[in-house]
Amino acid sequence: MKKNFVFAAAIALLAMAFTVSAQKAPADFSGKWNLDLAKSKLTDREKASIESQMMTVAQTAADIKIETATKRVAPPAGAPAGGPPGGGGGGMMGGGGAPAPQVFQLGKETTVEQTMGPNTVPVKMGSKWDGFKLVLSTSRTFSGPNGEMTSTTKETWELGADGKTLTVNREAVSPRGTDTTTKVFTKS
Repeated sequence: MKKNFVFAAAIALLAMAFTVSAQKAPADFSGKWNLDLAKSKLTDREKASIESQMMTVAQTAADIKIETATKRVAPPAGAPAGGPPGGGGGGMMGGGGAPAPQVFQLGKETTVEQTMGPNTVPVKMGSKWDGFKLVLSTSRTFSGPNGEMTSTTKETWELGADGKTLTVNREAVSPRGTDTTTKVFTKS
């Protein structure tokens, strides 16, 4: 009788472990995503400069590739060329225009070389799963007019229950300070 109870308890624990692991399966963010400006909480600079933004995401078991295309608001007539003050942003999704695709190895940290002006700097890129959420991070250290500077970004990606809404909470820390944004995308 005692053996049957232990055996039944072991089977129940195994079944619960399978159920829990099935619930913790990572989300798939693949697809084309359009920024919903009305639902997003952007910095003042982004509000003034972004007309529309689309992300194309390709995800495999090993990595996630993100391509971002941003259409900028046309400057007022007579305004100097070069975009809004403070530049277009860099980082994972803050960049202007159509920056080079970014590829994150899922569950790993890697270092890639990125061109910044006339220099090339190493950029640490990391990703980890937090349940169904994906946390992407970058860190770059470079020399500036005031010495060595570090800039970091952390994005937490989460799919809505319907799989058609993607919320990206972003924190960017640089010598200029800390910016936090929430971008809400809809799947096209």
